[in-house]
Amino acid sequence: MTDPLRHLAEAGRLTRFYGDGAWRDPAGRERAGVVNPASEAVIAEIALGGADDVELAVAAARRAFPAWSRTTPAERAALLDRVHRLVLDRLELFAQALTAEMGAAITYARRAQVPLAAEHLRVARDLLATYPFLSQRGTTAIAREAIGVCGLITPWNWPLYQITAKVGPALAAGCTLVLKPSELSPLSALLFAEVMDEAGCPAGVFNLVNGTGPVVGEALAAHPEVDMISITGSTRAGVLVAQAAAPTVKRVAQELGGKSPNVVLPDADLKRCIPLGVAAAMRNLGQSCSAPTRMLVPRAHLAEVEALAEKTVAGFAVGDPLREETTHGAIANRAQFDRIERMIRIGLDEGARLVTGGPGRPGGLTTGLFARPTVFSAVRRDMTIAREEIFGPVLAILPYDSVEEAVEIANDTIYGLGAHVQGTDLEQVRAVAGRIRAGQVHLNGPDWDPAAPFGGYKRSGNGREYGREGLEEYLETKSILGFYR
Repeated sequence: MTDPLRHLAEAGRLTRFYGDGAWRDPAGRERAGVVNPASEAVIAEIALGGADDVELAVAAARRAFPAWSRTTPAERAALLDRVHRLVLDRLELFAQALTAEMGAAITYARRAQVPLAAEHLRVARDLLATYPFLSQRGTTAIAREAIGVCGLITPWNWPLYQITAKVGPALAAGCTLVLKPSELSPLSALLFAEVMDEAGCPAGVFNLVNGTGPVVGEALAAHPEVDMISITGSTRAGVLVAQAAAPTVKRVAQELGGKSPNVVLPDADLKRCIPLGVAAAMRNLGQSCSAPTRMLVPRAHLAEVEALAEKTVAGFAVGDPLREETTHGAIANRAQFDRIERMIRIGLDEGARLVTGGPGRPGGLTTGLFARPTVFSAVRRDMTIAREEIFGPVLAILPYDSVEEAVEIANDTIYGLGAHVQGTDLEQVRAVAGRIRAGQVHLNGPDWDPAAPFGGYKRSGNGREYGREGLEEYLETKSILGFYR
């Protein structure tokens, strides 16, 4: 079966939570509708949890922690291998769920959202074969041990991808966990809970509670038996979680907002890098915290860049996400759609030059949360669209007069998550990359490396995900003196 709604409904999963190795009814009766953004129709109803549901899930995770944390790396790798294979086996079911719950084009869900999510599981599995959980430093042993019970809070824009980016390393480290996915895109999370169950995850190691941030998220963050919170979301949400967690002095790992620059150096091959840069900015309809939505270009090349950007956007196909030819589907939810429309109008009001796009739905679309991929040029660094995270298909092109000024503009932001640098002289490209205050910098392309640590400087958060550094976020360090004689 590849119909996720029918599958979940027939299994009775939609209004239940997964905890302590079984599906159970929630403590309360609060419900929320799941909206398909392409049709704006309510397609399902899920249960929303409360503090009592969090209490049960955390208690289950706490009971499971002693045994799970003592398993061998090989045992944990075996579980992750089973989960990895099951996710890939159900690629089409997950892809259909992502399209239904957050509007991703089905082709993009199939080739990116699901396969890249599976990669996080593979990387976590493979790390367990080589990671030194015990190492020697003179006569002292340095032990890396699971931090404990982890609360994982994931967003609506890359629902499955962000779940596996946290669950994979947390399980690999030997932690037990409680997952709170976004209530706006919960279908893929429920399917993932089924995968965990069928993979033979021991009772209490993985638990899922649906609910809102102010209720379930805050209860997890404040809970004294939760040892760590990992959140991916807005900077505002990250601040609230950190405040709730502060009294219990737990570790808080945050992957938050961004306003990433794409520095196009004077010697860059514009015909190559501009289409790539536009595509990267509007990947997932710009609903990515690291999207390079500020393109910095030499002033002398501005007209050529505008023409190339306009031509690139003209090749996009916005519309029904289930059509094979669609490249960009619907904006994930009404609140985000309204924000994108408002920010486009602000860009016009503040005097940015509209190259393509603009407010309103693309031609021929009268319903659904469809936004026009929009490019502004001659954008000043003090404009709202150059400073605030829009989280939509809106690219701001900012001209510069020197490389020194380009670096200054790139760093003129409260964020520091990602960046891109394009140029022919690799020595200069590397030098500019070294001066940008961001956690991950892409040189001459939007290539993705699942083993490369990812995270932010400044208000983009703290801590790292992916690869070895992502695993280490879930570990404590213990020194055992006199261990070696």
